[in-house]
Formats: sequence, C-alpha cells, structure tokens
Amino acid sequence: MLEDVYKTIEKPSEESLFKVKGSKFFGYAFPVLSEDDVKDCIEKVKKQHHSARHWCYAYQLGIEKIRFRANDDGEPSNSAGMPIYGQIQSFEVTNILIVSVRYFGGTKLGVGGLISAYRTSAQLALEASNIIEKTINIQYKLTFNYDMMNAVQRIVKEKQIDIINQKLEMNCEYIISIRKNEADAIFNIFDNLYKVAIKIID
Repeated sequence: MLEDVYKTIEKPSEESLFKVKGSKFFGYAFPVLSEDDVKDCIEKVKKQHHSARHWCYAYQLGIEKIRFRANDDGEPSNSAGMPIYGQIQSFEVTNILIVSVRYFGGTKLGVGGLISAYRTSAQLALEASNIIEKTINIQYKLTFNYDMMNAVQRIVKEKQIDIINQKLEMNCEYIISIRKNEADAIFNIFDNLYKVAIKIID
C-alpha cells in the first residue's frame, strides 16, 4: 500500500445478520472520527435493539497515530471485542466502529463458538460496507499580498492544488490541502517564492 493512502467507509453499512444455534448476531459498521461519534452510534444501536443481551463492539480511530478499543460487553473476556477488532485489522480500515448485537438463542456457544460468531458478524458488516481509499493530506496556510496573486494562482493551477479556504482582506490567505507524498515539494515551491509565507497547520 502507498504510505499516504488509507481505507475507511463513508457511510454506515447495511445491517447484516448471522445466526448460529438459535443466537442471532446483528452487525453494523459506522464511520467515526471521535469517541463522541462512537458513543452516539452505540446509543442508536442500543435503542434499536433494546431487548438484546449484548452490544459488543470495537473501533479504530486515526491514520498515523492509531487509537482502538475492543469491548466484550459482558461476554467472556476477549471472546467478542477482540475478534471484531481482528476483522478491522484484517480489512485494513480505520476511523470505523463495528457493533455486533447478540440475541441469545438458548444454547451456549462456548468461548470458541463466540469468537467465531463475533468474527463472522464483523466480517459480514464489513462486507456490507462500501470501503473507500482516501489520501492522507497535509494542510498549509499561505499568506501573500495581492501583487503575488497571479504567481500563487499559477502554481495552484499547475499542481492541481485544493484550496480549502480563502480570505481576501488586507492581504490574501489561502488554506491549501496537499497529499502527503507531495507535501514537501509543494512546501519548497511556495517557500522559495518571494513575498509568500507558508506554514503547516497542525
């Protein structure tokens, strides 16, 4: 994989269903960017399935700095959250939450059976998702006077640079977004341009 590309999903998956020995596992995948997003999505699923026994989940946030969590929600330790997280790793996706809702069917599955069921539920949720590739981008702020507008615009056009935001007041301010692999080269072009200030936005 290119180092400045990552995989994620743009919208929630269709509901998936896996049945084994009477137990039902409903699987969902959601795009998330924060812990608050995760909480909101889990609340929605709990409302929808308020009579279920377990709402197990795993999520991964971040592109270069990864944060993740796996939750068994009352199932035996590591029998639900980690198998779900394993599928997130297997599909190489990030900024994603997968929830698997279990309705107990009367027959105990045992730890091995649970691991297999939650793994399959997560896999089905991911297969029901539209997985897309995105580039890792870096944002810069350009500051320059109006007399430099043509020179800046020429580079923007030539290099097909995305302008995220622009402020044209006493002087000009552009926020530009550059694919990570090309960011250093673009920075140097503007940095060497007379009367143009460029700085990275964290």
